[in-house]
Amino acid sequence: MANTLILCDCSKSQVLDPKAVGKATGMGCSRVHTALCTTELADAAALMQNGDVTIACLQEQQVFAEVAEELGVEAPDFVDIRDRAGWSDQGADSAAKMAALLADSQLCPAPVKLLDIQSDGQCLIIGPETIALETAAQLSEMLSVTVLLETPPDLSTGCSFDVVLGKLRLARGSLGNFDIKIDALQMMEPAGRGAFGFTQPRDGGQTTCDILLDLRGEPALFSAGHKRDGYLRADPKHPASVASAVLDASQLAGDFDKPFYVALDPNLCAHSRAGITGCSRCINACETGAISPDGDHVKIDPLICAGCGGCAAVCPGGAITFQVPTSDFLMQRIETIARIYRKAGGRAPRLLVHDTEFGSEIISLLARFGRGLPADVIPLQVDSLTCFGHAEILAALGCGFVAVDLLLAPNSEMPAIETAHALAMAISNNAAIRLLDITEPDALGAALYDRKIAKPCEPILPIGNRRQITRLAAKALRGQPDAPVPLPKGAPFGAVLVDTDACTLCLSCVSLCPSGALLDNQDTPQLLFQQDACLQCGICSNACPENAITLVPQLDLSDTALSQVVLHEEDPFACISCGSLFGVKSSIDNIVEKLAGKHPMFATSDAGKLIQMCDKCRIEAQFHSDSSPFQGGPRPKTRTTDDYLKRRDH
Repeated sequence: MANTLILCDCSKSQVLDPKAVGKATGMGCSRVHTALCTTELADAAALMQNGDVTIACLQEQQVFAEVAEELGVEAPDFVDIRDRAGWSDQGADSAAKMAALLADSQLCPAPVKLLDIQSDGQCLIIGPETIALETAAQLSEMLSVTVLLETPPDLSTGCSFDVVLGKLRLARGSLGNFDIKIDALQMMEPAGRGAFGFTQPRDGGQTTCDILLDLRGEPALFSAGHKRDGYLRADPKHPASVASAVLDASQLAGDFDKPFYVALDPNLCAHSRAGITGCSRCINACETGAISPDGDHVKIDPLICAGCGGCAAVCPGGAITFQVPTSDFLMQRIETIARIYRKAGGRAPRLLVHDTEFGSEIISLLARFGRGLPADVIPLQVDSLTCFGHAEILAALGCGFVAVDLLLAPNSEMPAIETAHALAMAISNNAAIRLLDITEPDALGAALYDRKIAKPCEPILPIGNRRQITRLAAKALRGQPDAPVPLPKGAPFGAVLVDTDACTLCLSCVSLCPSGALLDNQDTPQLLFQQDACLQCGICSNACPENAITLVPQLDLSDTALSQVVLHEEDPFACISCGSLFGVKSSIDNIVEKLAGKHPMFATSDAGKLIQMCDKCRIEAQFHSDSSPFQGGPRPKTRTTDDYLKRRDH
């Protein structure tokens, strides 16, 4: 944590309370400046020379960074409490919110693993002849450019880039490793006089490139193409869009670092077992197509992954975890903000979750030109709203927030967000959780002011995995309900119902259950179930040969969900020879009824009795039966050459 917090009221446009902020955060505060970035810049320089500091101003970050560079000291940290808290109709009551924002800014996420990507600047341009050739001419000075056209161009002279003819059949990959397949491929023949000629067309041409510039003006080549690294798309009828794409493409040569956004533990994945498909939530949630089946689990292509975090938010068993930041760090932020807000004197905070670009901009505009945020609304910035799933929403409510609003961006992944919202609403008993589809600052202010909110619950400490935190928060919000909480279809919590008349206790469901929710009893025919461990993946119901299993989405908050209960049991069958128990009595009786005296192998009474014997007795009975191959006479003595010679001599 920084030693000194440098405060400025920005020409007396906000009210600051250094004592309250310092007491709640444990940070030492400077005196309140008025024009720190201009007439009082020398004071800032002196404080930066004395030690580590945090400057409570983000707008003039560049100015203070340049001062630190001139002084030869480490650049200070920065935090914004003006746009997010101070500039408000309720700015005088924002000390608690300022303290919470300062505490949040001091938290440090764990280092992120990086993937090295190398791009040699090989660029493939596809699109209409005129715009494609003009764009190639601009980029050829910086990149190695190839233009793909469908018809021969009018090239009277040579050019500084390659031109090929053909029809793009397939494109896959990302920055640095695009794979391209082209049909009717024709290569330019530079030799000879007159116009340039082309080779005969052939299908199945393959090539690679580092950058793919799409100027066709048609739908993107990839799902969520705007998230695909190295794939740039522009409308050929819009010059500004083309110019922006050219500029972006020119910057994509060299070495780049990309975070490993998610981590996968295949042992926890419930995608499939024995070829039977179960959970596919992450595959369905991934817009970029980075996730695909891989045997009993899934695989994630880190080059295609765009880091939205939706897969981690919907994964029922924690097989996929988000790393930028981790779920634990996000929970820590939520708990810290709520705790420091209460410590600074706040009572009932509300949380406004927003993304980095759109949300930050609309909040800044509301602060500068509108009413600003209410004093009890604390903004929480995340890289993507998709990573803020039902567990995070419930954790916020459980930590003491009385309301959670998600400010949607124009490009938000709505299916995943709406699913998380519906699940959180059901578990929290319709708490104050909203999705704000608002694009105007004043409309955002109107939605946040004058809202009646219930009292907060007793705060929890969000420790554990996302399932455990969800359960902990639900109990804090609901207490101990008399019955399980019904949930929407597809929820990752629930029970298993078994049709006892159809179930034969074959236990195929037990052998395939990926989470251990279904178990057997080694001593007696029983099907056991632990509801807290059930992921509702559906493998058991898909694998049941009798169609006896039904999934019921619900959340049981009682202690019963943590223990094993008997779903179905029957009496074991006693061996007619030794009396030991084996199998299921109803199944043995059913087999006897269908096979004994009717099937050739069990036509006689003695053969029919074999069905009613345990493994040991069945083997012994077969060994001692007259038809056993072991009941024949002794094997004849082996005759050797000496035996034949002796017989000849006699």
